[in-house]
Amino acid sequence: MTEHAAPALAARAAEQHVVVVGGGIGGLVAARECAKVGMRVTVLEATEGLGGSIRTAELDGLVVDAGAESFATRGGHVRALVDELGLGDLVVAPEGGGAWLSGIPDAPDAPLPVGGLLGIPANPFQDDVRRIIGWRGAWRAYVDRLRPPLTIGHEHSLGKLVRTRMGDRVHDRLVAPVTAGVYSALPGDIDTEVAAPGLNAALTRTGSLSGAVGTLLAQRDTRDPGKAPGSAVLGLIGGMGRLVEALRDDLVTYGVEVRTGARATGVVREGAAWVVAYETTPDAPDEDAADAADAAADEESALGVAGPQQESLAATGVIIATPEPAARSLLGAHAPQLGDSGDAPEIELVTLLLQAPALDDIPRGSGVLTVPGSHVAKALTHSTAKWGWLRDAAGGHHVVRVSFGTQGEAAPTAGLDDDAAAELAMSEASALLGVDLAPEQLLAAHRARFVQAQPVSLIGAGERRAAAREAVQQIPGLAVVGAWMAGTGLAQVIPDAITETDRLRSALLWED
Repeated sequence: MTEHAAPALAARAAEQHVVVVGGGIGGLVAARECAKVGMRVTVLEATEGLGGSIRTAELDGLVVDAGAESFATRGGHVRALVDELGLGDLVVAPEGGGAWLSGIPDAPDAPLPVGGLLGIPANPFQDDVRRIIGWRGAWRAYVDRLRPPLTIGHEHSLGKLVRTRMGDRVHDRLVAPVTAGVYSALPGDIDTEVAAPGLNAALTRTGSLSGAVGTLLAQRDTRDPGKAPGSAVLGLIGGMGRLVEALRDDLVTYGVEVRTGARATGVVREGAAWVVAYETTPDAPDEDAADAADAAADEESALGVAGPQQESLAATGVIIATPEPAARSLLGAHAPQLGDSGDAPEIELVTLLLQAPALDDIPRGSGVLTVPGSHVAKALTHSTAKWGWLRDAAGGHHVVRVSFGTQGEAAPTAGLDDDAAAELAMSEASALLGVDLAPEQLLAAHRARFVQAQPVSLIGAGERRAAAREAVQQIPGLAVVGAWMAGTGLAQVIPDAITETDRLRSALLWED
């Protein structure tokens, strides 16, 4: 860029108005990327809260994460943003030891084995592996090393690969709990190359699945020899809500207008510009109360009470950063080639504040995964064991998060009221922690509902996303970000939002 071009570019940036629809992490990052170059930016968020999957709740005065509680370190993108926002000193690693596994057929609960990949063991005779799969399972898994090379090839389905090479016990007792806990999906639906890049190639080179796992783990250790177990994720002192607060403060500094309680109802092309229609309500609900809001709106209409106010914004560019159903509704008229949406799991997270001295000894480490079908809950996190800052803030009480729901199945709590959901979570926590918890030990509870974006690791999900994104990118002045395009997790959403926003930003600034 020449010295004379810079003022012209700045002037052109100032002429742009980008409307970001959705105030989740993807939308906030996209808004920041546009505002950094001098563009005028407006964010519309349907609820009263920002952050999307990052939510907080107050339990008897204690502020806790009620959604995402950590971020993956892979790629370094989230940590880079955290540092840019001045939160680097708040980064902490998890504590409390490894997780446990519950629901092992004919065996007691046990710690999850170390030294595996998505639950696949490098050594099936390792004591902590054999404790879960038994001698029978260990010898069946060992047959993997005796299989002839001609049977080796590229296998899309992680479940089929594991069953074929190492047998049902490794699949059911080790791999399925991990994929259900991490991806809310069973191994048969997981794309091997997406979930475990290089595993098929390493299998072909080494001649066995266990050997391939060992090779990939050795390569990982060589790249980062000092990495301790569990350090693949990090958190923030005070909770991940601090990231949302810092992003909002940064947007205010850049002059971004953030409108909460503003639900986009339509996006229309008028000549070279866009018009975003939205409605506002005096007290917009949070995402956990959407159904109640619809009922209240019907009642207000029947009583003649003023309903939502209709407004609109003109924009040179629009970034859709909502969950998939709302995004498809807004995009449908402009991108008919979006393709079919994939099934997205419904997740419910019940957070419990407990007065339970029996948990002081951290009986199940940082948490518990379950063998699918063995429990109602799919996972549990002992948050005050996992995060030292929260343990200090809790003052001797315990915070436990119980997770329900997986791919293709409604969360078992979906039809329950809040009290019944908390009661079920207490029952599951007692079973998974191996401690009797009485009703009077529950000090407070919070329930959060999520429609989780389909994991990018599901077979076919990558192709569906690529087709949808290509359809959107054919439309000038329009971009889409968020988990349904990028995949779940901040480590995927943040860099994707930056890349897609840069594409739109460049088009607005440089293309005539």
